[in-house]
Amino acid sequence: MSNWQSYLSWGLMSENARSPYRGNAERTYWKSAVTGRGPDQLDDLHVAKFPITPSTKIATAGSCFAQHIARNLRKHGYSVLDVEPAPPGLAQDHARRYGYETYSARYGNLYHVRQLLQLAKEAFEGRGIADGVWEKNGRYYDALRPSVEPLGLASPDLVHLHRDRHVKKVEKLFRSCDVLVFTLGLTEAWVSRVDGTVYPTAPGTVAGDYDPEKYEFVNFKQSKLLEDFLEFRKIVRRVNPRMNFLLTVSPVALAATATGGHVLVASSYSKAVLRSVAGELADEFDDIDYFPSYEIVTGVAAGNSFFDSTGREVTQEGVDCVMRHFFGESAKNSTAQVLPSQDPVIVGDEEPDALVCEDVLLEAFGP
Repeated sequence: MSNWQSYLSWGLMSENARSPYRGNAERTYWKSAVTGRGPDQLDDLHVAKFPITPSTKIATAGSCFAQHIARNLRKHGYSVLDVEPAPPGLAQDHARRYGYETYSARYGNLYHVRQLLQLAKEAFEGRGIADGVWEKNGRYYDALRPSVEPLGLASPDLVHLHRDRHVKKVEKLFRSCDVLVFTLGLTEAWVSRVDGTVYPTAPGTVAGDYDPEKYEFVNFKQSKLLEDFLEFRKIVRRVNPRMNFLLTVSPVALAATATGGHVLVASSYSKAVLRSVAGELADEFDDIDYFPSYEIVTGVAAGNSFFDSTGREVTQEGVDCVMRHFFGESAKNSTAQVLPSQDPVIVGDEEPDALVCEDVLLEAFGP
C-alpha cells in the first residue's frame, strides 16, 4: 500500500471526520457505480424530471442519431406525433428517402439549435429566408432541408409552396406536443451572410454552390447555443405552456471539420460544448431534462464496443443499450402497459447506413 493509500484509509477510518461525501448514494462514486460494470449495468444513470409514458404526445427532432430514438419509441408503442405522414401507398424505402417517417415533421436533420429557433420564428413570427432555394442541375431544393426532395422540384415557386405547407405543419406540431425530444448534434455550421440563416449542410454538398461572399463558417460557442435554445423555448411555450423538453447529445463524431484542425479534436470540442449546454439547461429549468445517451455510448463502460469499424457510427447494439436505459427509466414513471407497436419499423433489422445524414456526404470531398 502506498503512503497516499495509507493516509486515505486512515482518514476514512476516523470516526469523527465529517465530509459532504459521507453517506451519499452508490451512484455518486466511480468505484461503486462504474468500476467493473458493463454498459447495461449502470444503474440510476437518469432520474427523470417528468414522466414520458405511452400516452405522452412526443415530438422528435435533431441530428441523425435522433432517428434511432424516434423509431424505437414508435416500435415500443409510444405516441410519437407525425404531422407530415407519407402519402398512402408510398413504399417505406421511398418514404424514408423523401423525409417521411423519420421525425415528427418533414424537416430533415436539425443538427443545430439555431435550426430549431428558425423553425419557431417561421411558424409563429413569420420569419422570412433571404436565400432559401438552392439549385442543382436545373432542379430546385429547399436549402433548409435539401435532402427531403432527393430529385429536387421543378421551380423555386414550388419550393416556396412546399416550404409554406411544411411550416404550417410545424406550427401544429409545436402547439400539440407534450414533450420535444431533441438531439444536439453539431456546433459547426454554415450561415448566410445576408440574414444569419443556418443551413443543415454546407452549400454545394447536396445542392447549391459555395460562394464565400454569401456564406460563412461559424463554430457556435456555448453562450450562443444557450441563447438560441432559450429564445426557442420562450417562443414555443408562449403558444404551448405545457411543453417539456428532453435533450440528448449525439455520440456520432464529426465526419469532417471546417476549422482546419484535426477532426478528432474538433469533434471532441463540439461534443463537450453541446453536453455543457444540455447540462446547464437541465440544471436551470424544471421543464428541461437531459438523457445521457452520449455517456452510454462513449463512456468507459462501453469502451469502443458500440462503434463500428469507422469508429464513428454507432452499432445497433449501442442503440439498443441506450433505449433499454430509456425505457427502464420510463417504466418507473408509468403504470401503463407499453403495447407492441403496429408500426412496421423494426429497428433491429436496419443497418446504420439506413439513417439519412447529410454530414456523411462531406466525406466525399476528402482524400
